[in-house]
Amino acid sequence: MATLRTPDVNQMLQAAQAQVQRNLRRAQRGLDILLARQEPPVGATPKDVIYSRGTLRLYRYRPMTDEVYRVPIVCVMSLVSKPWILDLTPGQSLIEYLLRQGFDVFMVDWGVPRPEDKGLRLEDYVLDFMPRCLEEVQKATGEPDYTLFGYCMGGLFGLMYKGLLHDAPVTNLVCAATPVDMEGMGLFQRWADPRFIDLDHLVDTVGNIPPDLMLRAFEMLRPVERWVSYVRLLDNLWDPMFVYGYRIMYKWTNEQIPFPGEAYRQFIRELMWQNKLMKGQMTVAGRRVDLSAVTCPVLHVMAEHDHIAPFAATRPLITLVGSEDKEDVVLKGGHVSLVAGKNAVGRAWPKMAEWLSVRST
Repeated sequence: MATLRTPDVNQMLQAAQAQVQRNLRRAQRGLDILLARQEPPVGATPKDVIYSRGTLRLYRYRPMTDEVYRVPIVCVMSLVSKPWILDLTPGQSLIEYLLRQGFDVFMVDWGVPRPEDKGLRLEDYVLDFMPRCLEEVQKATGEPDYTLFGYCMGGLFGLMYKGLLHDAPVTNLVCAATPVDMEGMGLFQRWADPRFIDLDHLVDTVGNIPPDLMLRAFEMLRPVERWVSYVRLLDNLWDPMFVYGYRIMYKWTNEQIPFPGEAYRQFIRELMWQNKLMKGQMTVAGRRVDLSAVTCPVLHVMAEHDHIAPFAATRPLITLVGSEDKEDVVLKGGHVSLVAGKNAVGRAWPKMAEWLSVRST
């Protein structure tokens, strides 16, 4: 005859106590998030400002190794992202990784545009600010040439710069998640349809395009994703590593910056509406952007499931440049996974470093 086991009261008490402690940790971390307490550090890699102009800052990161490749890397930021997305947090920083591989790393940070910056146009960035910054890089390093690295719209700036200034001493060009065929931009292109948006009225009325407008556009691409992320957070509030990662990515996706009004007008009209870069018709300050004149080595890294810069929009890039030494790299994952997360650390970053190492001596 079977006997009933008497419940172990001590085990029950220990289990209950553990659950209480877990719930307390969940409540505390939930309050930390709601009150923005103890936010994770971002952009912590040591650096120096070597040039500034208005909101623009040119950073040089301090080396982490004695052996440095001769050709420096200059990271060019997008107009709508803060620079620390490439220097997210220790262990999740592309900048830190490149420094540890022995590269000399700089960054062009456009800063947060002021109301008076609403008149800035693409030519100001590509034909004025970038050349001036690159002159400072040459002075700082004593080297005549440099590698340009651009993520998303930063890659477009790199392409335009070299496509306009054919003699610029760009040794290598690395683009990541860089859209060139706006026919492949999916919902973004549909929302920008001239039948549904009065572009001139928008820019003339608000000046710089508010970051909330850009953020809501990104969210509408995957409208359920925010709520799914909240559910996952609630389920994992007890886990400090999960909460830490969530808070970093939340900070990334929610801290967009305004898009300078005139540059936005050009971007929508010239690129989104008329797809001029893809067609070879793009002009900046009356000069044609000739991508066939981009003959330096080009590496293009894409994400197969990118919803911000869809694969259909990024895929043709390598066919537009005139380089003989050019390579496509297609990785699983999305827009963020090229510069942060396991996919970046394990695949994208090592590939970039390996490719650059033999072209930066």
